[in-house]
Amino acid sequence: MKPCIAVGVTGGIAAFKALQLVSNLVKKGYEVHVIMSKNATEFVTPLSFETISHNRVSVDTFDRNFEYDVQHISLAQKADCFVVAPATANFIAKAAHGLADDMLTTTFLAAECPKIICPAMNTHMLENPITQDNIKTCKKYGMMFVDSESGILACKDVGKGRLADVAEIEEAIECALVKDKFLTGKKLLVSAGATVEHVDPVRTLSNPSTGKMGVAVAKMAKRLGAEVTLVANTREFIPKTIDHVIPFTSAKSLEEIVLSHFEEMDIIVMAAAVSDYTPSVTYDHKVKKSDDDLFIPLQRTTDILAECGKRKTHQLLCGFAMETENLENYAAQKLVKKNLDLIAANNLFVQGAGFATDTNVMTLITAHDVTPLPLLSKEMTAYEILKKLKGETYASND
Repeated sequence: MKPCIAVGVTGGIAAFKALQLVSNLVKKGYEVHVIMSKNATEFVTPLSFETISHNRVSVDTFDRNFEYDVQHISLAQKADCFVVAPATANFIAKAAHGLADDMLTTTFLAAECPKIICPAMNTHMLENPITQDNIKTCKKYGMMFVDSESGILACKDVGKGRLADVAEIEEAIECALVKDKFLTGKKLLVSAGATVEHVDPVRTLSNPSTGKMGVAVAKMAKRLGAEVTLVANTREFIPKTIDHVIPFTSAKSLEEIVLSHFEEMDIIVMAAAVSDYTPSVTYDHKVKKSDDDLFIPLQRTTDILAECGKRKTHQLLCGFAMETENLENYAAQKLVKKNLDLIAANNLFVQGAGFATDTNVMTLITAHDVTPLPLLSKEMTAYEILKKLKGETYASND
């Protein structure tokens, strides 16, 4: 059974964005219950949330049309996560000082689950020292915040105060829901995306990798408690929960970044698709086309994964293999040759696997076993990879 999410909505123009948040959570299979402040109903109707969540929306503490239980207590006990989006300055002040004068604040105060507050208000209200002190107080009591974004506000002011992107709020919820944070205290580096080798300023050699798998590993590792460094060349959404994001372009730049951070890491997951070759000669101007064929001499790039295997001391090292035939045989050879702890292998021709998909069909290979995975989302594939690495940690300690 999917967790229960309580969503609080307070009075502000950003209340309409909560509709998208609720819709996305329902699509993911979560049970969602919405509680609105009376002011919030001036911006969005309860019926809108009821239609999307398929659950009755609570507003009035003394509503007589209820089932026989203490409603704010029963939802507070049921919720696995409580998120308030948008959260006004007024709500934050109440949360900081334990005030409970409506259905939302009484339920919020009674809840013992992880709590996430997403501020949205005028810039000057947000920056007011009183509001800032209230935010610090909430954080002191363990409440989490998804910071506001900067931009043009409804009042025409420009500055911080816009409700965070819905995707950021969703990721904060996903992080809060994970209870077994078995990567806590671990530093993890993951690479994602395709290397790009320039021939001239307008032409490159690359591959179709989008970085979806690497970003999924980064997000899942963060949910599991790791300090995550993501080295990426991708257009995929990267949540602000990721601790460090470092861009790369070429195989050489990726090599320099990975090796410079290698020693401090506990786990390295090399999900980036790295070019095996780069042009021997590059041009600082566009090479004009002609009627003749063009031959581009290439030279080998450094095998970054193999170099990591040579330098490995305490680190766990995971590589990826994409094959079109003899998958397990080639991947097992790569595991040994490059001194890896785990290799995640998939066949490009299997439906649901490969580049630019939201799913994958992996086989996880270690020195101890071979584990075929079914068709999974890339996030769940990432979880299985990290869980397998956890097992390898224990095996190496025995």
